[in-house]
Amino acid sequence: MNLIAPSLLAANFANLQPEMDWFNRSEADWLHLDVMDGVFVPNISFGFPVLEHVARMTTKPLDVHLMIVEPQKFISQVRDLGAAVMNVHQEACVHLHRTIQQIHEAGMKAAVTLNPSTPISTLEDIICDVDVVMLMTVNPGFGAQKFIEHSLDKVRKLRQMIDVSGSKALIEVDGGVNRKTAPLLAQAGVDVYVAGSALYGSADPIEEVKVLKGLTA
Repeated sequence: MNLIAPSLLAANFANLQPEMDWFNRSEADWLHLDVMDGVFVPNISFGFPVLEHVARMTTKPLDVHLMIVEPQKFISQVRDLGAAVMNVHQEACVHLHRTIQQIHEAGMKAAVTLNPSTPISTLEDIICDVDVVMLMTVNPGFGAQKFIEHSLDKVRKLRQMIDVSGSKALIEVDGGVNRKTAPLLAQAGVDVYVAGSALYGSADPIEEVKVLKGLTA
């Protein structure tokens, strides 16, 4: 499986309609939405009023990535958006297993994200409970960062953990995904590719989505 999830964080928010138009016409699979609170990460992005408008502009699945403290408080709001995937950080959840259960009870797929410095061993006891594990391949909080090369080893270790445990979790990556890194990530075992600058900075983002699809097949 190879899914492409454009990250709206890289879009032009002064004129969002054209950005959503090409997304809807493209072969992209999910729309990745980064919510930042300026506490868990050193930046603020957008909140639920913006997300509600975006949700009405597409019928494709929403992958809502909460880079915030206490994400469990917003499960019902993410559900009400019609999100397919709710993505929380392991580092932000004191009771991660409970949060995963609550996301499932709300009718969404549960995704857990790890920061670059967080080892995958922290997921050993819940790997069979999650639907998606996302590895940050840059430090969270800002777009257009350089890909962290060590992430490839981390993906391989995660793929091994998933295969050995029998988990059905997909591996998602976020940060520095482009024509150069996408094939390397595919070889390491990635399923879902979040791409921001590589798509929204392209002269033809629809074609760029198609290219990334081919490179990760």
